[in-house]
Amino acid sequence: MLETATLGWNVAGVFVLAVAAIQARSVALAGFGLDSLLEIGASTVVLWELADVAQVRRQRAMRLIGFAFMGLAAYLAVQSTVVLVLGLHPRHSPLGIMWTGVTAVVMFVLAAGKAKTGTALGNPVLSAEARITMIDGILAIAVLVGLMVNATLGWWWADPLAGYVLVGYAVREAREALTR
Repeated sequence: MLETATLGWNVAGVFVLAVAAIQARSVALAGFGLDSLLEIGASTVVLWELADVAQVRRQRAMRLIGFAFMGLAAYLAVQSTVVLVLGLHPRHSPLGIMWTGVTAVVMFVLAAGKAKTGTALGNPVLSAEARITMIDGILAIAVLVGLMVNATLGWWWADPLAGYVLVGYAVREAREALTR
């Protein structure tokens, strides 16, 4: 139930964040939207795991997720660097600010629920997914801070810096997915 709620939120987030990223020309919002897309794949793997799907299929899915996170890291690293070097200023994004703020709250609530359920069931997969959902909430806060600093102080470079935060997360997730 909690995993399907996370999945549903991320599906909606892909569309909302795509619109907000295009309107604001925001690297951080685009990266967070792509991360949401990848999290859909990760949630699917967790649902497969809970359904006791074959090990070979699970390993293949984890490799695909790992390579997708590597692609996300590469895209965000290049895009954030280009934005910084060329001095491209993103616009303000009220939609992005609202969505990432709500997403942070939703992810923290879901993470707590998954952790409690994972502990009660003695399920290490659900407990691990709770940590990933917590990290999603933290990433939402990082993107939100970048958007807010740009909107309130005019520090346009906060947006690509938030993109670099997502790069670090994507590299870590790629490494973990590829070594499982």
